[in-house]
Amino acid sequence: MLAKVKSYALNGLQGYPVEIEVDINAGVPAVEMVGLPDAAVKEAKDRVKSAIANSGLQFPIKRITINFAPADTKKEGALLDLPLSMAILCASGQVEQAALSEYVLVGELSLDGQLRHVNGVTPLLISGMQAGFRRFVIPKANEMEASFIKGIEVYAADSLLSVVNHMSGVEPIAPVEHREYNPAHGKALYGFDFGDVHGQSMAKRALEIAVAGGHNVLMIGPPGAGKTMLAKCVLSIMPDMTFEEAVEVTKIHSVAGLLDATKGIVAVRPFRSPHHSVTIPALVGGDRKAKPGEVSLAHLGVLFLDEVPEYNRRALEALRQPMEDGVVTVSRIAQSVEYPANFMLVGSMNPCPCGNYGSKANNCSCTSQAIRNYIHKLSGPLLDRIDIQVEVDNISYSEFSGATPGEPSEKVRERVLRVREVQRKRYAGLPMMTNSGMSNREIKQYCALDKESEGLLEIAFHKLGLSARASYRILRVARTIADLEGAEQITAAHLSEAIQYRSLDRKYWG
Repeated sequence: MLAKVKSYALNGLQGYPVEIEVDINAGVPAVEMVGLPDAAVKEAKDRVKSAIANSGLQFPIKRITINFAPADTKKEGALLDLPLSMAILCASGQVEQAALSEYVLVGELSLDGQLRHVNGVTPLLISGMQAGFRRFVIPKANEMEASFIKGIEVYAADSLLSVVNHMSGVEPIAPVEHREYNPAHGKALYGFDFGDVHGQSMAKRALEIAVAGGHNVLMIGPPGAGKTMLAKCVLSIMPDMTFEEAVEVTKIHSVAGLLDATKGIVAVRPFRSPHHSVTIPALVGGDRKAKPGEVSLAHLGVLFLDEVPEYNRRALEALRQPMEDGVVTVSRIAQSVEYPANFMLVGSMNPCPCGNYGSKANNCSCTSQAIRNYIHKLSGPLLDRIDIQVEVDNISYSEFSGATPGEPSEKVRERVLRVREVQRKRYAGLPMMTNSGMSNREIKQYCALDKESEGLLEIAFHKLGLSARASYRILRVARTIADLEGAEQITAAHLSEAIQYRSLDRKYWG
């Protein structure tokens, strides 16, 4: 007897339909699998056999042929266990084919017939919904993940037997109740607040501009100046994620296996801080299965690189393309996958190996050659993609012991939200959401300069040895500064401050 069951598999963040065909005939008992199953799928026959038997059902002792269609696409992972077992039960007459025809099934089985959590349920459900499917059966452990997706019926089962009973009408499973998305923010959530940072007014201003316009930022200063703490405060002034943004981030984290099953959705912008020993595949994505890397896990959030020169030079250079394009393409022999990577880069570094070069409080013990070698671990093309560079020096004792608290993040966040709203209206209908994403065409339209500002930019271009890319980035930053001031036109004051954030190119790398 022949049976067919629909399921879904993943290619990156996109799901594609898989039809499992099972044909049972008389003959020498055996299980044959075709349709490019990987090792995990091939091992499913042993899991399925035990799961069916331990659920009080009958595994047919006959010749079983299993086909995973389309036959020319490799099938990976254990999420096909449930549909495979149901296809075998259907082909052996224990479940009606008509009952299964309306459902898409995914799930991994344990040997006792229980359903285990699987990765990638959010992109699978969304892809299935977009393809016209409306009913899905998933493991109970993935229930929260499915509860935020509207327009479909999802049935969360805890075992193979409960799925059989549901399909037979013996004990129907109630569909997953839909939940509303509620973003969360606040000091208690992030743990760090600008109000707790003593001094460093220039660095705080630079980070406010960076967040308001979505710009990349690099902080340079001696150890203990507060660079890491400032970076960790960035999330506290960023806007809440919209539901559409939360779904985008959730899809990536679900595929990577990092989604908190008790929450089901990523409601807080990600903050990723990989160790400086991170490899290129771990940073930009890869390994054998083309998994998302840190740049994608930081999508719509922050990628923080602490002590940037300590990172592998090749790994840093691999950041150039995703920083420019907002996406990263991971290519392997068997597949090519594109992941979103629209992150805000926040980097910190010491100015020299001992960390004290340029410090007002401590003397540097490094030779000029040692300083040069250390600084030049960051290449010019990478620096060109960092809009804002700011020095962070050690604070004085009076700043440290001052009783006056700093401006809290909530106040800074109010200004950021106002500027983000200005940009949202300005770029309505365009692919970018912030000033940092402006193309050359939008820069000419929204960053027009008067004669005085044009002359200032020309002087900076020649004296600082700016590239065309760096000049455009200065204009983007100036546009953000003007937006913070509520100005329609970029003035010489706005441009001057933006140029100031590129002056370290000449001091350290000139």
